[in-house]
Amino acid sequence: MSVERTFGIVKPDAVAKNAIGGVLSIIEKAGLRIIGLRYTRLTQAQAEGFYAVHKARPFFNDLVKFMTSGPAVVVALEGENAVARYREVMGSTDSRKAPEGTIRQAYGTDIERNAVHGSDSPENAKIELAYFFQASELL
Repeated sequence: MSVERTFGIVKPDAVAKNAIGGVLSIIEKAGLRIIGLRYTRLTQAQAEGFYAVHKARPFFNDLVKFMTSGPAVVVALEGENAVARYREVMGSTDSRKAPEGTIRQAYGTDIERNAVHGSDSPENAKIELAYFFQASELL
């Protein structure tokens, strides 16, 4: 097993539910260490840039609108196989299908308002971490 870093966002819906602590608790209980964290509100440009890979998809504009609708928490995580571990603890993209005990099952509502984002590969984790954090900000 290898120690990896991954990136996550506690999305505006979970922040509005006062679920930041609950989300972070589940992450830590899964054995992931928080090495960077920032409370922020994504600008239109930040959200469009971050989700640019989805620009041609029909849900892009709604996603950008949602992600800029309120504050969010960006988080850098580290641990054994961090990308896969975090994706497992997040649960299915559609919160209605997420297994019991996952973040999305506990705090999400549906496929859009699903509480959290997480990197889908170690390569994307590096890109996403660099999008929101300077190397000097990470422990």
